[in-house]
Amino acid sequence: MWTCLLEGKVRIVSVGEVLWDVLGSHEYLGGAPLNFSVHARRLGESALVVSAVGNDERGMRALRQIQGLGISVDGVTLQVSADHPTGAAIVKTDDAGNARFSIARPAAFDCVQVTDSFIQRIQEYGPDWFYFGTLAQTDARAESNLHRILECVTKAKRFYDINLREGHWNLPLVQRLSALADVIKLNESETQILFAQTQPGQTYQLEAFCEYWSKMWSIETICITLGGQGCAVFSKHALHYVRGFRVQVVDTVGAGDAFSAAFLHGMYSGWDITRSATFANALGALVASRAGATPVWTREECLALISKAAAEPHEKA
Repeated sequence: MWTCLLEGKVRIVSVGEVLWDVLGSHEYLGGAPLNFSVHARRLGESALVVSAVGNDERGMRALRQIQGLGISVDGVTLQVSADHPTGAAIVKTDDAGNARFSIARPAAFDCVQVTDSFIQRIQEYGPDWFYFGTLAQTDARAESNLHRILECVTKAKRFYDINLREGHWNLPLVQRLSALADVIKLNESETQILFAQTQPGQTYQLEAFCEYWSKMWSIETICITLGGQGCAVFSKHALHYVRGFRVQVVDTVGAGDAFSAAFLHGMYSGWDITRSATFANALGALVASRAGATPVWTREECLALISKAAAEPHEKA
């Protein structure tokens, strides 16, 4: 089953933030849309990032590094802002490696200019999927830009990675973005937050959240990451749990983005939910075991992690 991974050949447009994750004295290039695109590119997909960096040292360094990662830095889809600095997120992690982010706004990624020629470039690219999150869309101009792009490229599917960042989201925005999506991804803490805000007084259950959210916003598939426990995937009114992998966590920055890229890769390759989620869990775990959002990894390492776990006895509940 795991001896061969199909090349996806998926054309993806990722819309949102490009920024530097600042962990102590170290800086790692990041932003969920870029992280997702880098991991997807390593899986054989094609990716354009719709964002902006500042005309500053961080911005120029970002462009060089992005190009080195195999992502397009042409002036149409990844712009340079003269008025705002390149985005930066101050990241603090707890003992378990979980991250908290402090992000200054406005940043360059808030200032993407969507022109007719910009739209034409994306149409010519012919994306199969759009990927977007919440953070960048908290700027009304960015949300308007996203709607304009999606209205002009109607055949592509939409993947919404909710990614709630403290101070950078609100419920009406999440609901509007959910209504645009075919697939959404979030973690269980985020499901609990959204459940409490939309169904006050009700007893939280993950399946109840999925039933409600899927029905309200016509979502085909909902992926919920569960940390080291793996993930749950809700599809066709059924919730599937897929176990995770034991690794020594360094930091969780980018692990969810890697999961999203791997899960989409599996879906497009025709894999069933269990196979797609298993591979996604493995890649997410591998990224969490290394520093930064886009550390070097190989398919072979993912397959080795899956094979090792398959040979181990399942833990008793």
